[in-house]
Amino acid sequence: MHSLRDTPATRQRVAVLGSTGSIGTNTLDVLARHAEQWQVFALTAGHNVDLMAQQCVQFKPAFAAMADDTAAQLLRERLQAQGLAIEVLAGAEAIAQLAAHPEVDAVMAAIVGVAGLAPALAAAQAGKRLMLANKEALVVGGAWFMQQVKTHGAVLLPIDSEHSAVFQSLPEDASTWPARVEKIILTASGGPFRQRDPATLAQVTPAEACAHPNWSMGRKISVDSATMMNKALEVIEARYLFDTDPDQLAVVIHPQSVIHSMVQYRDGSIVAQLGTPDMRVPIAYGLSWPERIESGANRLDFMALSALTFESFDEPQHQQRFPCMQLAWQALRGPQGSTAILNAANEVAVESFLQKRLGFDQIYALNAHVLEHCTPGPVDSLAALVELDHQARRLAQVYVQQAARC
Repeated sequence: MHSLRDTPATRQRVAVLGSTGSIGTNTLDVLARHAEQWQVFALTAGHNVDLMAQQCVQFKPAFAAMADDTAAQLLRERLQAQGLAIEVLAGAEAIAQLAAHPEVDAVMAAIVGVAGLAPALAAAQAGKRLMLANKEALVVGGAWFMQQVKTHGAVLLPIDSEHSAVFQSLPEDASTWPARVEKIILTASGGPFRQRDPATLAQVTPAEACAHPNWSMGRKISVDSATMMNKALEVIEARYLFDTDPDQLAVVIHPQSVIHSMVQYRDGSIVAQLGTPDMRVPIAYGLSWPERIESGANRLDFMALSALTFESFDEPQHQQRFPCMQLAWQALRGPQGSTAILNAANEVAVESFLQKRLGFDQIYALNAHVLEHCTPGPVDSLAALVELDHQARRLAQVYVQQAARC
């Protein structure tokens, strides 16, 4: 595994996938603070032409890519009007090509959902320094994705705050992890409904679900945080990222979001990573690892902190509030491909909830139904993963249609 210590004293060229999302914009904020070290080579986004145009004016990448031809043409016209000679591409294939571009040194993979799998895989297979903020790449790809990283000599660095915290708390020599580590403990804020009466969850609106108390995030991940499905997906991600047994993974509720995750060692000691809840910290660490650079985040003031508290998911009320949590271990203990099925079902469930076609309390029911009734297949190629994803989505859509008729 190589690091920045091994690279020449030239600017590293970065491709930011999902540049208009919360992770993407925070990444660009960090990159702007260190323009002498990093050059933005490519930006990709979905349909937010306005913000993408602003980013292109500021960072002047060689390439920009949008999700479809319509958005790409609009961006092309905006940039031409600004006199910028930036090549604008369109579509998923173009985004994957930019992730694997021979002039790219590092890739920030921040496209939300399974749509981010193909470009993250392309970066891994091209041997890039891959900063992974797209948890679905590991939830869907699992051990096969990690094998691609290893086979092609890529460097995989976790950007999720929890997984970055674990990574920072583990020994540098990964070969010693099994002998030294007893448990990985992920922390969860509890989201906006940590103290809400479980009997009222059926009335939750999209606006309420997206109002996270600690983090500023996109709508999909905010809903996942409200159901704790986000934490379930992070458990799955941690299992593959750190090659650990599911029984060695635990989650505790920590409302203050100061301790981002912990590693418990076999001698009983615990190493934790603390900081203010600011995604620029794990982003800066991913960019500079094994060094550390200024992130722009506020410093943690211990004198101003209130008490740090912890709650167990085993409490009956939390089990009623967050039934999605147990789906992580159920999927990990299921046949190969079960985690990909769970992810697909959840994406349909969240989208349907945001469209007000499904109740908040029905998200778990849909996920559990699809996980039980969709038959997994072998996970040995991107095509196999895509087919399994489509199969699970079709079953989930049928569930939504039936729920709407009730």
